[in-house]
Amino acid sequence: MDSTNSLRVGVIGVGSMGASHARVYSELPGVSLVGVADADADRAREIATRHGTRAMDQSELVEAAEAVSIAVPTAHHYPIARECIVAGVHVLVEKPFVAEPSEGRELISLAEEHGVTIQVGHVERFNPAIRAVTEILANHEILAIDAQRLGSPRERRIEDNAVLDLMIHDIDVLLSVIDSEIDTVNALGAEDNRYIDAQLGFENGIVASLTASRVTQRKVRELSITARECWITVDYIDRSVEIHRHSLPEYVEGGSGVHYRHEGVVERPMVDSGEPLKKELAAFVECAETGTEPVVTAADGLRALEVARTIDRLATDEAVEVDV
Repeated sequence: MDSTNSLRVGVIGVGSMGASHARVYSELPGVSLVGVADADADRAREIATRHGTRAMDQSELVEAAEAVSIAVPTAHHYPIARECIVAGVHVLVEKPFVAEPSEGRELISLAEEHGVTIQVGHVERFNPAIRAVTEILANHEILAIDAQRLGSPRERRIEDNAVLDLMIHDIDVLLSVIDSEIDTVNALGAEDNRYIDAQLGFENGIVASLTASRVTQRKVRELSITARECWITVDYIDRSVEIHRHSLPEYVEGGSGVHYRHEGVVERPMVDSGEPLKKELAAFVECAETGTEPVVTAADGLRALEVARTIDRLATDEAVEVDV
């Protein structure tokens, strides 16, 4: 596509995640990365030079762009997103959507008023393994889900706690595959909530267990789903899926007599390749251009935030001592 017809995009906040957004936008067809902005001017110039664009002031970038990624600390999501929306600029806001649910509700209302798109950056929805599992689950009855997200990235500064930085990914995936309202929530934390375990019960009877940890000495990103007829496992890092089934039991005659056999069968469905972030930003660009609803809407981001805040509050409260 000619650059004059390309969607003009920018990135506000070019730390570790924002720099990745800038890289992907510079590679996407039909997109023109018009600039980047950051509170650290030297960092903005460094990333701009790396990707052949300009370092700008935030207000200048909002004026120049048609769509932006917002990848600043969560406390600043609301005011920056509000400025963009009022200016008619489409926004992809990194997770968590906002710091306070009331801020999210206001942004949703403003976006409707100004006719712009809000997409929330829950990138795991674009992980090819999750997309494959979503299709598989269409034919299965879910009984229980278990998710583990352990070992925090060490290459970036993290201001959000383990629930809002790590577990919120799995909360969003959970809510996207379970078509039911949450009925109960329990949570316990250790090490000042650097390790948190939560249990959720849904009105349709499905139960879920989520664990997030910044103290576990190995990086784990795994999801397992117990369905009525199989057990499905997902490795987010390898982007792999396995479906475990039991074969029918049978008696087999051998040289030493009759033997009982009941073997397990493991299926490994094909999973598309591709970088989740590139899929996410390409989807955002399409929504900005066509006005279609994002895969991860602002309402999705708000719901995940509200559940995450409930878990964080419960894990923060002192445990009640009981006699057993």
